[in-house]
Amino acid sequence: MANFIIIGLCILAGILFRKSKTLPKDAHKGINAWIIYIALPAASFKYLPHIVWTKELLFPALAPACVWLFGWLFVTVYSRSQKLSKATTGGLKLTSALSNTSFLGFPLIAAYFTEKDQAIAIICDQATFMLLSTIGIVVAIRSSQSQKLSTGLVFKKLLTFPPLIGCILALTLPHFINISPLESLFEKLAGTVGPLALFSIGLQLRFGGWFGELKHISIALLYKLILAPTVILTIAMFLGLSGTITQITIFEMAMPTLVTAGVVADQYNLNPKLANLVVGVGIILAFMTTALWWLVLTYSGLV
Repeated sequence: MANFIIIGLCILAGILFRKSKTLPKDAHKGINAWIIYIALPAASFKYLPHIVWTKELLFPALAPACVWLFGWLFVTVYSRSQKLSKATTGGLKLTSALSNTSFLGFPLIAAYFTEKDQAIAIICDQATFMLLSTIGIVVAIRSSQSQKLSTGLVFKKLLTFPPLIGCILALTLPHFINISPLESLFEKLAGTVGPLALFSIGLQLRFGGWFGELKHISIALLYKLILAPTVILTIAMFLGLSGTITQITIFEMAMPTLVTAGVVADQYNLNPKLANLVVGVGIILAFMTTALWWLVLTYSGLV
C-alpha cells in the first residue's frame, strides 16, 4: 500500500507543480535527461551483472517485439479503415505498441511484486528502447517526411542512446574489472528512477481536448492496455511458460504508452496532441488495468 501512495503522491506533486508554474515550462526535460543519461544506466549496472542468464530470459527480450508487431498490424488496419493521415497513423503506432517499461513499470513492479524483479523488467526495457531507437525512429521519419531516412541516422540514434550504452557496459565491464566498490553508488542513482519518472509524468500530463480524439484514444489504449498483454499471455500459455519471469514480462507489456514515444511523436509532428492524450489517459487508466492484470497473473496458474 505504501508503494501505491508514493506513486500517487509523486504524480500528484508533478501535476501541482505544473499548475502552480513554480518550475520552468520544460522542467521535465531536465528530469528526463537525468533519468536517461544517469539513472537508467545505473539501474543496468545495479541489476544486470547479477542476472543468471538462461534461455527463459529470451521471453522478456522478445515480448516487446511481439507487442510492436501486432500493434503495427492493428493500427495499420484501423488507420486504413478510417483513412487516417500518415502523421496520425505514425503517432498511433508509436503510442500503441511501446510499453512504459521503466518510468511506470519499475515502480509498479516494486509495488505488485518485489524490487529484485526489476532485473527482469530491465531486459524488457532495453528491448523496448531498442525498438524505439530503430524501428520507431524509422516509422517516425517515414510518417513525417520531415527528415530523410538513412541507415546512418538510425544507427546514430541507436548507438548514442545512453540506456543502451549502459546496458552493454553493464554486461561487459564486470568481466574485466571489479565494479563491486561502486555498487552502493549505482543503487542510490538507480533509486531515483521511480520517483523522478513519476514526478516527470505528472509535469507532462495534459487532458485538454480529449473528447474530440476519444475514438482514436480508445483504439490505441484498447490495444496497449488489454490486447497487447493478452497476446503475450496467450503466447506464454501456448509455449507452456510459467514462473516469475513470465509474470513480470506479461505485466510489463500491460504498461501504458512509453512516455518517450510521445516525445518522439511530438518531435516529428505526428499528431502530437493525440499522442500526448494517449500517454496521459493511458497512465491514469493503467492504475486500474494493471491491478486487473495482477489478479489475472496471480490466479492464472503461471506461478
